[in-house]
Amino acid sequence: MKKHAKPVLTLMLLGALVVLAKEVVTDYDHSADFQQYKTYSWMRVKAGDPLWVDRITRAVDAQLVAKGWSKVDADGDVAVTAFGSTREQPTLTTFYDGFGGRWFWRGFGGVATTTVEETPIGTLVVDLFDQHSGKLIWRGVGRDAMSGKPDKDEKKLEKVVDNMFKHFPPPPRGSK
Repeated sequence: MKKHAKPVLTLMLLGALVVLAKEVVTDYDHSADFQQYKTYSWMRVKAGDPLWVDRITRAVDAQLVAKGWSKVDADGDVAVTAFGSTREQPTLTTFYDGFGGRWFWRGFGGVATTTVEETPIGTLVVDLFDQHSGKLIWRGVGRDAMSGKPDKDEKKLEKVVDNMFKHFPPPPRGSK
């Protein structure tokens, strides 16, 4: 029993870490005065799937407009870029067949079958640059924003972008 307890506990801890992992992380230039920015324009949007370019653009546009910024075709106060990517992550699934052979004991026969499935995991990075200085002033990174199911992914994308811009713009310099 002791032989199987450690791997099971390790798997449970790893599972808990995955659940607790942050979906969205943001960072910004603390010396930037976000009150000076009123307009933005898109510099570039890149995604593995061309259909995602418009979806990402719409989701970010909705958030920036809701924050009081105006989109202009060119030369906004801020230049926006977005990069969406997916990668395949192996997922192991084990099925037990027969009597016994479960996690804590060997049992009397039975077969354990493990399959590996590739699960697409998507990350979205949104960067805001000061148009005049070219400096990066804000970055949002959203994990698990895209996978392989378009109908579910649109909702995921909207949720991730909403969380990304939840505390945007950052507070003015010197305030907390």
